[in-house]
Amino acid sequence: MSSFSPNSEPESSAPPRCPWLTIIGIGEDGRAGLSAAALAALDAAELVIGGTRHLDLAAPLFARTLAWPSPFSDGYKMVLERRGQPTCVLATGDPFHYGIGAELARHIPAGEIISFPQPSAFSLAAARMGWSLPDCDCVSLHGRAIERIVPYLQPDARIIALSWDGTTPGKLAELLKARGLGTSTITVLEAMGGSRERIRSKAAAEFDIAEIAPLNSVAIEIAAVDDARMISLAPGLPDTWFENDGQLTKAEIRALTLAVLAPRAGELLWDIGAGAGSVGIEWCLRHPRNRCIGIEEHAERAERARRNAAELGATTLDIRLGRVPEALSDLPSPDAVFIGGGASEPRVFDATWTALKPGGRLVINAVTLETETLLGTLHARHGGLMRRLALSRLDHIGSMHGWRAAMPVTQWAVTKQ
Repeated sequence: MSSFSPNSEPESSAPPRCPWLTIIGIGEDGRAGLSAAALAALDAAELVIGGTRHLDLAAPLFARTLAWPSPFSDGYKMVLERRGQPTCVLATGDPFHYGIGAELARHIPAGEIISFPQPSAFSLAAARMGWSLPDCDCVSLHGRAIERIVPYLQPDARIIALSWDGTTPGKLAELLKARGLGTSTITVLEAMGGSRERIRSKAAAEFDIAEIAPLNSVAIEIAAVDDARMISLAPGLPDTWFENDGQLTKAEIRALTLAVLAPRAGELLWDIGAGAGSVGIEWCLRHPRNRCIGIEEHAERAERARRNAAELGATTLDIRLGRVPEALSDLPSPDAVFIGGGASEPRVFDATWTALKPGGRLVINAVTLETETLLGTLHARHGGLMRRLALSRLDHIGSMHGWRAAMPVTQWAVTKQ
């Protein structure tokens, strides 16, 4: 068998074409909640793999059982090694909704899998709350940074989140209070669908729910106030929202830069000379599947960019410490590139242009004459859009007001053919 990779494509080596792997979603009611077809598949399996809790819920079992190993990824290899032999994997609820089913399907053709899903935790929580599930934002915080929820904190939003453990609801309450959303309601839903089910609600500012079961979900109803700190859906967040040492693409220039970078769902941006991380952060905030790798050669700035990303919920921004072009050698090819620092060195453009996918967009912002001269040469060679952006902001001049001009920015944007 080929070596296992968590990002590998489904195995294509013949011969199995008929289903041999059964993935069964099981709830807190155990076997009683399974359909007759799911029970028949479970009892026909030669091996049943699942977490200890899943195996207990499915008892009595007549097949050989195996608890899912640690690290979790080792279990995928165990399943693949049984290709063609009747095997059952147990999962919580819907295996294809933030579940193990989708991961297994990366390595096993769909035609070799039969799945029997149960209601997901999102469906159960919406039913308990009386909420329309399509109108809710569904977020998994299981094994993920809690700041991932920040972009979803919008006026009157209804959010359902999968918890990592019993501490997650309290951490969410603290996050909401810190962002001026303390009047929002947090509902903790534990062990839904079983005899131990429990539902408790509290305002975030008064949250004192204790002894929360590790298996829980959280429903949040946002009650916004005027001074709450919520992420705008448009690019160009206030400059004051970014901790910085002056190396910051200003809000107006940033908005124009994002517009010409033209982010689309699921795309990867390279942010070269990330500085405070503002462009990469706003790229990631445009869609939950967007990713950015930011390259910054100064350790202090790299740490500052990481803090900004966490504060604003851009958890898919990956800041790498290093110099360009050397730091680019092992990175996945980008869909777009922004060069905000180091553009005066031709090697930086050459390396990023070579790596950029066909149809990808590249944008360079220049404030120095030397870099502007290089942009003129690149424009003559590759075409694209060249423009100068001049920005003035009203400022105090003694007891009066006047326009204070920022350094003009020369911007070159080009699409790779």
